[in-house]
Amino acid sequence: MSKSFAVLPCNGLDKGAGCISREIALNLVEKSDSEMICPVLYRVAEARYTKIAQEKPLLVIDGCQTRCASKLASEKGLKVTAKITVAEEAKNRGFDLGESLRLGENEVKLAEMVADELLLEKEPEKASGSETASDSETVYPETYDYEVYRKDKFIFRVPKEGFLFNENDSWAYISGNRARVGVTDYVQQSLSDIMFFTPPVVGSEVEQFGELGAIESGKAVFEVVSPVTGRITAVNEELAVAPELINQNPYEKGWIAEVELTDLESDKELLLEFEGYFKILKRKVDEFHV
Repeated sequence: MSKSFAVLPCNGLDKGAGCISREIALNLVEKSDSEMICPVLYRVAEARYTKIAQEKPLLVIDGCQTRCASKLASEKGLKVTAKITVAEEAKNRGFDLGESLRLGENEVKLAEMVADELLLEKEPEKASGSETASDSETVYPETYDYEVYRKDKFIFRVPKEGFLFNENDSWAYISGNRARVGVTDYVQQSLSDIMFFTPPVVGSEVEQFGELGAIESGKAVFEVVSPVTGRITAVNEELAVAPELINQNPYEKGWIAEVELTDLESDKELLLEFEGYFKILKRKVDEFHV
């Protein structure tokens, strides 16, 4: 039996990607028991649509990086189960999106392909006795020991043990053949109040120094630079509805993603341990302030 969703699509029908978002939603509703949440009518029928979002897994379909659907979900405090962006889906599948608002053969094909894959996607398997040793041993501490650097009213924390950093202010905590990754205190202090999180695609490959999602505040958009090479196995779903967790603690509740490592020994050659990164952090803070 196929899956079903509460589907919240983009309302940007003045853009081609927004029109494809609507087409994906229509495919899901026609091919399953999925229900559509109208982003335009949500504000006048809030009780009805909130009920739908609570009864079924919520799928958010953004057209582009404006992320109007994600912003609406965040505004309403909805728990997002899955999220896709049409522009990224097109890029990953080699589709060139035109400027026309009328859907051509390629756009219709893309919408059908994305919808079909979403409906056939398997639920994550529950842990069992056949679980591999590397999976069962992937454990991340709930708290860490920090060194603190103060500048004016700002406090910057850097964990002292078990972390590797790149000079782009991202970190990796290694556990077996996996790593949990995120951004440092310098990033969240520089951005101030973080309002949106764009996750990487689970299952996709990422190179060291490749893009690993993005976080956004009223000041700027920060593209997370991956410290390691591997396959993305999980993202921090809590950030979809509570991106401010990165401000509260980017190392604990505010981590970004988890990666299955494929070239750690080579990656380490370009990474820093605590002492090396702490010196860079102090220099950045002293030179540029926050």
